[in-house]
Amino acid sequence: MPQFLPATGRGPWMVLASVCMAALVLPLSFSGGAVATPAIGRALGGSATSLGWITNAFMLGFGSCLMAAGALADQWGRKRLFLLGLSTFCLAGLALMLARSVWQIDLLRALQGVAAAATLAGGTAALAQEFAAAQRAQAFSLLGTTFGTGLAFGPLLTGWLIEHTGWQAGFALCTGLGLLALLVGMVAMRESRDPQAQGLDWPGALLFTSMLALLTLGMVEAAARGWHSPLVIALLLASAIALLLFIAVERRVARPMLDLSLFHYPRFIGVQVLPIATCYCYVVLLVLLPLQLIGIGGYSEVAAGWWMLALSAPMLVVPLAAAWLTRWFGPGPISAAGLLLAAGGLLWLAQIPVEAGGMARVLPLLLIGSGAGLPWGLMDGLSVSMVPKERAGMATGIFSTVRVAGEGIALAMVTALLAGFITPHLPASLEVASLQTAAQQLAMGELRQALALLPAQPDAAATLGLQKAYGQAFAQLLQVLAAIATVSALVVLGLLRPASGDALQVADATAQ
Repeated sequence: MPQFLPATGRGPWMVLASVCMAALVLPLSFSGGAVATPAIGRALGGSATSLGWITNAFMLGFGSCLMAAGALADQWGRKRLFLLGLSTFCLAGLALMLARSVWQIDLLRALQGVAAAATLAGGTAALAQEFAAAQRAQAFSLLGTTFGTGLAFGPLLTGWLIEHTGWQAGFALCTGLGLLALLVGMVAMRESRDPQAQGLDWPGALLFTSMLALLTLGMVEAAARGWHSPLVIALLLASAIALLLFIAVERRVARPMLDLSLFHYPRFIGVQVLPIATCYCYVVLLVLLPLQLIGIGGYSEVAAGWWMLALSAPMLVVPLAAAWLTRWFGPGPISAAGLLLAAGGLLWLAQIPVEAGGMARVLPLLLIGSGAGLPWGLMDGLSVSMVPKERAGMATGIFSTVRVAGEGIALAMVTALLAGFITPHLPASLEVASLQTAAQQLAMGELRQALALLPAQPDAAATLGLQKAYGQAFAQLLQVLAAIATVSALVVLGLLRPASGDALQVADATAQ
């Protein structure tokens, strides 16, 4: 039996159950939203940009507020923030089912992202208080497995619900599960705070949120306007300035939202590289592939869900295998090997035509999911093992922010890259503005809207031409993602080398 801290007034397993149920909702909302996007477009219309924000708005709100939410949880109360975030998430989910325009959905998804940040930061910080140090990593590994379960079955379950009841069904599912987690959390969770908390670093929080918002907006606009657009350049420069100001502020405040001294330690940096690497070799495919399968390939939502299961199902098993392998190997070699496997799967998938049917995609998707599952199973436990539990809010805030903000930025960047790769393969007869619009439509899986921009020609020939253009661009993108995964593997191998006392040094640095 796990050894729990004696101060807990209720069973820690109930707290773990509540946080895991909430954690199950978040990936369901992320992956399910991607599957629902084509159906929402068919029902409500909307431009490629507005449809893209169905996912981007959620990720932006989620990632930009996580670090501030972690600091707020330490000060205001972990249980209070968890319950507030989860109740707001559920209320926004109810409103989503009544939305009548894509922009209403976008705004509500942004609110859901902010609420999700409060839920995750409060829940994980509260969870860290319930378990003794030896069992804390195991609890957080189970939390990571729960995320993997949501990612594995989210596309299939959401696709089945959408096909049988409509696009609102996915949001209804997340709302129902969220309400169940809320009820359990109200009963099981005890209140806890950081006694040394001295108030939220508001200047740092605002600058960090502004930096992420400007960067994400710049990436999204790059897909629509091109990288040379003055607006895109201005947004990216403003983001860089906000980052520099944020670093300057954090160096001067007594109780910073982000303890920059942690980044002096290679192993701490190595842990942060892991979620960034899995963003590019795995998470972005959870959004791009459903859009491709449904919008470009013409598959139903359920069929797309079955394809996605090949990518995400390894997350149910491989993370547990990664924890088992740590008996003989260090986290660095295990994670690096996984990223190299994912890179091999990406290169394999790049050789398969978009229109290919049958089982051609299954094996490379399984390889990608299995490779990404190795670091996925280790990084949650590593993130909390390097800091004292008194600063659990900040610790989980940093790691979760890197993970979720990295996912949002990676998704926006990869979509912009895909649109850029598509443009040269489109008919040269199109005007520049039409080229960029058609490329953006295709990147979002909106084949029908892209067809409407082409000069009059037989539908079959035009469709085949656009599918070919998309396929060539997607293959180029997969090669870029494979290169990122390979470089990340080498970086992780170097940074996560065993070093005596590293964890203790990091914990000491955080406690000072």
